[in-house]
Amino acid sequence: MPRLKNQTLSKLFAHIEKEQADQPWGSFLDAGSGVQSIKWVMQLPTEQWTAVTGAPQDARVIEQTTDGHRRSQDRVVLGNWAKSDLLKGERYDTVLADYLLGAVEGFAPYFQPYLLARLRPITKKRLYFTGAEPYVPTNEPTTLAGRLVWKIGRFRNACLLLSGELPYREYPSAWVMDQMVRSGFKPRSIERFETGYKAKFVNTQIDLSLHALKSVTDQNSALALSELGEKLRNEALEVVASEGSLTHGQDYVISAEPISS
Repeated sequence: MPRLKNQTLSKLFAHIEKEQADQPWGSFLDAGSGVQSIKWVMQLPTEQWTAVTGAPQDARVIEQTTDGHRRSQDRVVLGNWAKSDLLKGERYDTVLADYLLGAVEGFAPYFQPYLLARLRPITKKRLYFTGAEPYVPTNEPTTLAGRLVWKIGRFRNACLLLSGELPYREYPSAWVMDQMVRSGFKPRSIERFETGYKAKFVNTQIDLSLHALKSVTDQNSALALSELGEKLRNEALEVVASEGSLTHGQDYVISAEPISS
């Protein structure tokens, strides 16, 4: 399938294509699907793809995004990886877990150590695992951009927790690779990419936080936090406008293969 119009290939997906080289994609599982990942998957010469998401609203968006591009063998599945019957008995040549580890916290808290074990029997040939090195549970960064990203992350998490929701919970790449080995995978490679957060990140994170504050019963606290959020937004957007992005932290792509029994 040709590239979709106006679709820019991210550096992480470009790296995965380089890692895949001439190996056929075959049957493809997008294990934590979103708009960006499924747009990329649709462009690949797969035999069939399955997109899994845990949120009903996300499933609807993915279905709308793929309308007109889904083949009869392609499908969108609403499910939770903590459920043992999800895709039971199915196997896929290529599996993509695109920032899935961090998202799992919102659907199945504390399930992260078991995620890779769930993906192992489903993976026939290759697993691609993307994530972000944790930046919230750290000491205050020394750079202005780093401090702003750190503050926004902490602000977002605080608002989500106050509203009764659960924030993303990222894990270090070293932990992921250790869990891969424990779960029956052999890591092939790891590539790290410097992260540059742009205006979209800033606005999305602050807007998400402000929306969560609508559920906080103490309106004085909610108002004070809303004002703090807007202050952070303005400070961050000012730096993005002058520097191009908030450069802080790293994303990673780990390529792995299942170990034969």
